[in-house]
Amino acid sequence: MKAVVCTHFGLPDTLQVLDISIPIPSSKQVLIAVEACGVNFPDVLIIQNKYQFTPELPFSPGGEVAGTIVELGDEVQGLELGQRVLALCGWGGFAEKVALDADLAFPIPQSLSAEVAATTLYTYGTSYHALKDRAQLQTGETLLVLGAAGGVGLAAVELGTLMGARVIAAASTEEKLALCREKGAIATINYETEDLKTRIKELTNGKGVDVVYDPVGGKFSEAALRGMAWKGRYLVVGFANGEIPKLPMNLPLLKGCAVVGVFWGQFAKLEPKASFQNTRQLLAWIEEGTIAQHVGKRYALAEAPQALQDLMDRKMLGKGVVFL
Repeated sequence: MKAVVCTHFGLPDTLQVLDISIPIPSSKQVLIAVEACGVNFPDVLIIQNKYQFTPELPFSPGGEVAGTIVELGDEVQGLELGQRVLALCGWGGFAEKVALDADLAFPIPQSLSAEVAATTLYTYGTSYHALKDRAQLQTGETLLVLGAAGGVGLAAVELGTLMGARVIAAASTEEKLALCREKGAIATINYETEDLKTRIKELTNGKGVDVVYDPVGGKFSEAALRGMAWKGRYLVVGFANGEIPKLPMNLPLLKGCAVVGVFWGQFAKLEPKASFQNTRQLLAWIEEGTIAQHVGKRYALAEAPQALQDLMDRKMLGKGVVFL
């Protein structure tokens, strides 16, 4: 089968498209014929050996797939041959077939396209867990989203609006901010041309924001924390900037606020029932048309390395998807 393969850790241009053997599922796994695979920032990290998990070389990146079950392990229950699923595989998704644990595969209706399914789990799953479970976001609160035009950021803008929050979106270009306004942001900040802390104060009449959603890290994190309201919650989602910030820890003390970690993959693993309920809610909203993923660009399998490079270069609005 064809697959994009990482033979040694490095940047996207080191990846190769190769013919490899079809994986054999274990007794508790399923084999999925992949129709589409989402493009996510963890894919960029994992090929550089900078992610929380390190697969054995060689491997295929791609952690979020939609496709059809073509083989079942002997101990698998609740899934069927020919069933369409979306799945969180961690890696292996930039390939024609992938084997993964059955409890990481979720049945999807025929009405849900492979594109929508394969671009939903990481971004909306992460953002919904962050806002609902970690921040306990309340109606009427103010939510600041950094990196708001990226995959998880845009999902946070949309979900925050749906949950009744007053959403302020921060991003680096006017094109990105316009997209955020389409998704419900009531105010925007261009943090390349405006002072983030000053604008937060102006937009909140000096109060500050109740929740900060930060998937970026880097130089804007401290300014966002300084713009936090009393008893606010600062969500540490990721470090797309590449720099892990060192925050002054007197700020949480002075503001009575909490710095809260968000690790959706571990949540899905350790709290599967709660994660499954979140996924069911997201799928219901998608089917209803209440939320809709913005797919910024589509790629063929051979173009997957370019997709990761575009993500690194911040050339992707919303989400990218690789089709097989």
